[in-house]
Amino acid sequence: MNIHEYQARDLLSSAGVAVPRGAVAKTAEEAEAIARSLPCNSFVVKAQVHAGGRGKGHFQDGYKSGVHLVKTPHQVRDVAQHMIGNTLITHQTGPEGKPVHSVLVGESTEIARELYLAIVLDRSSGCPVIVASQQGGMEIEAVAEKNPEAILREVIHPGLGLQPYQARKVSIFLGFPSTGLRAPCRLLHAAYRLFIEKDCSQVEINPLAVTKGGDVVALDAKLNFDDNALFRHKEIQDLQDPSQEDPRDLAAAEHHLNYIGLEGNIGCMVNGAGLAMATLDLIQAAGGKPANFLDVGGGASEQMITAAFRLLQADSSVKAILVNIFGGILKCDLLAQGMISACRNNPPRVPIIVRLQGTNVEQGRKLLKESGLPLIPAEGLMEAAEKAVTAASGKKGK
Repeated sequence: MNIHEYQARDLLSSAGVAVPRGAVAKTAEEAEAIARSLPCNSFVVKAQVHAGGRGKGHFQDGYKSGVHLVKTPHQVRDVAQHMIGNTLITHQTGPEGKPVHSVLVGESTEIARELYLAIVLDRSSGCPVIVASQQGGMEIEAVAEKNPEAILREVIHPGLGLQPYQARKVSIFLGFPSTGLRAPCRLLHAAYRLFIEKDCSQVEINPLAVTKGGDVVALDAKLNFDDNALFRHKEIQDLQDPSQEDPRDLAAAEHHLNYIGLEGNIGCMVNGAGLAMATLDLIQAAGGKPANFLDVGGGASEQMITAAFRLLQADSSVKAILVNIFGGILKCDLLAQGMISACRNNPPRVPIIVRLQGTNVEQGRKLLKESGLPLIPAEGLMEAAEKAVTAASGKKGK
């Protein structure tokens, strides 16, 4: 789960990390009022969307950049007026962009140095890892590609936690003198405490600024959370902004379906993550492009299968649907009953290719055959993928 920058800054601040003064506004009038309340002579106005690259982005109406530095509260109002209600397009949003419903208005900061700092979960080691670089303000992927030695990775033992010597090591790598380690070390411990206590999968501060006055301040922040741990954190769940989410993802989550939207035109419904990944690969190998990853799981009910079909058919980019089920816990006859119910309640608008194997496969195939539905059967994996690609192209199969 993602949250907005202003929400991330609030969480960092409550954990003891210094952030610039400011507040979120949902109208241009609120933005101007916030600017007038800040004791400073220049301001920054940031569009609040779940995407990076805002400063280099542009709005749907041609207005440039989702981050503006201005001098007066009246200018803050003008910028906010352009942003709020508009759609921001960045390299991370795709051409459709993200709607802007609020802006963050804050004091601008006189920066001496920009650093990069993140705590992420390294799945290969099963440990949190601190990622640090003196090249802040840039995407860490670009730094890793062009200058990998500029990045420090410090693995944290999950049982021991962040040790003082590790905080000092990272701080020194970031260029702080041995006599000035207290502030960066305190910030590191506060960020790690937030990472653990809120079940984060990522705490990213970019840039982490050293001001001309010597303060260490988180200018921008991105926090991600482990969806599987949200039941422990209602206060985090309440921060979710549905307007920033893919409607398909929201519909899938409502029915406890494992769903990821992709950019192809072949909808996939599979049980089991491994089989689902193999199905995506086979579609690619057959010359097609999958429109999604959809794992209904081993214990799917008829209601979940119906919801999955409704979700796939609602996606206008889907030109064919491939159902690839290996019956185990989810028996083939139950899957067939769910498909029949879904198709009768929501008649298929695209060809549906079905491959069933496993428990009760003959009963399942019989149910589908006798249903009278226009389904395209397949036996082998590659056969199913090829039939799906042919159907999605609008050609008739052999």
